Amino acid sequence: MPLASSEPDLILANARIVTADAVVQGDVRVRDGRIVEIGTGAAPRDALDCAGDYVLPGLVELHTDHVEGHLSPRPKVRWNPMAAVLAHDAQIAASGITTVFDSLRVWPDKKAVGMDGDAPILAEALSTARAADALRADHQIHLRCEIPTDSVVEDVQALMERFEVRLISLMDHTPGQRQFASIEQFRSYYKKKSGITDDEMDVIVAMRLDFHARFAQENRTRLVALAQARGVVLASHDDGTPEHVEEAIADEVAIAEFPTTLEAARLSHAAGLRVLMGAPNMVRGGSHTGNVSAQELARNGLLDILSSDYVPSSLLWSAFDLTRREEAISLPQAVRMVSRTPAEAAGLLDRGEIAPERRADLIRVGLAGDMPVVRGVWREGRRVA
Repeated sequence: MPLASSEPDLILANARIVTADAVVQGDVRVRDGRIVEIGTGAAPRDALDCAGDYVLPGLVELHTDHVEGHLSPRPKVRWNPMAAVLAHDAQIAASGITTVFDSLRVWPDKKAVGMDGDAPILAEALSTARAADALRADHQIHLRCEIPTDSVVEDVQALMERFEVRLISLMDHTPGQRQFASIEQFRSYYKKKSGITDDEMDVIVAMRLDFHARFAQENRTRLVALAQARGVVLASHDDGTPEHVEEAIADEVAIAEFPTTLEAARLSHAAGLRVLMGAPNMVRGGSHTGNVSAQELARNGLLDILSSDYVPSSLLWSAFDLTRREEAISLPQAVRMVSRTPAEAAGLLDRGEIAPERRADLIRVGLAGDMPVVRGVWREGRRVA
């Protein structure tokens, strides 16, 4: 249901407006949920005085698993799904994100570390909350699909029959490739994360390698065909080699999520894939698993999209932080990475930019020292945070 109404125009005045290619001092006028004008003259009396704060387009987040942490806030603790979704939504909106692709895990085998999934439960809760007009942000469904599992295709098909899926990522966390270039790297990461013994880890590694050999290629082929038949945008995940990128190109992938090497990012970018990296990677100054850094890709002109991944507040922060880390990158360029470019990559051409006729998804941002602070959020012209 659209949020637009016949309410008086909203005017955000005395603001530094970040458009796609400039920062303009002036005001933004909103009518019936759409931007109608960017003005530079004297603001009307009934305008909201932004006191020199920035006004940015609402942020667009393509890959976040943040909602899963609300459903399982502690090991062996399960939260009410609707309560989890509403808490997640509140944090998303307060972070300046007005469109979020909730990246729900389709990873069906519970016998190995990390292999589980609550996608149907969370998708149902999101659908119910949306129908009740209880959500501040616009939530879309992104299925992150672990291809070396036995029933991932059937699980995705079942979800697509019940819910509108807008994005699918093709994941393969088999030890010895992609995110975990060596088996020892995989073992070290999951031992620290899960506290399991060496013997238990031996079983898991053997199982993962077996699953990859049995299921990965066939499931990838079937998922690509399913997505293409339904017009769902595809993303590759953790590409690290030329062969990975060649496979993504052949599969008509649109987004390269978290490439692990400079080479893979360069090849993906050259082929027209939108390269996505984690905002936590940017603000921390590197990958938490030791792969290529977001800043290095930005410095080489290879970074197209930033994603909050597991920390919603990192998305806005990363855009401002990038301009400080790399002086050649302007604020409008950095803001495009968290607004217009992800919107375009996902096929949402009505948002992501402050321009006439675009959706009035807007955020007011002040600064506390170098840290951006969200001071107001509007979705289709209605204040939501």
